[in-house]
Amino acid sequence: MKAKYIIGIIIIVVFGIWGASAFLNTTIQYVSVAEAKTAQKTVQVAGFVDFDEVNYDIDNQRLIFTLIDPENPDPATAERMRVYYYGVVPGNFEQATSVMVQGKPGDDGFVADKLFVKCPSKYQGQLEQST
Repeated sequence: MKAKYIIGIIIIVVFGIWGASAFLNTTIQYVSVAEAKTAQKTVQVAGFVDFDEVNYDIDNQRLIFTLIDPENPDPATAERMRVYYYGVVPGNFEQATSVMVQGKPGDDGFVADKLFVKCPSKYQGQLEQST
């Protein structure tokens, strides 16, 4: 009878460790611009877009832009990171107040798999109507 309990406990512990490991491997950590430059796995990073340094390569469907660290209020001294995003540019990218990218560092900069845009104009009408 004791052997059954021991085997059951071992099975529960093994599945618990396996489940925790699988969960930790699928989570994506939110990091700063400086940490994103040296990340070893896929991470998320948010920041402001320097619209003076935005370039879209139509032939390769590649958006290249500079992301500025939102933690530093002075854009002249803020941490900056070159981002390469392959795919369709979100329609409201030009009005974005900030963006969040998900990806990992590459040879020339940060290679983003996903690009999320925060645009306050989407909510301005709702705020004015509710007051």
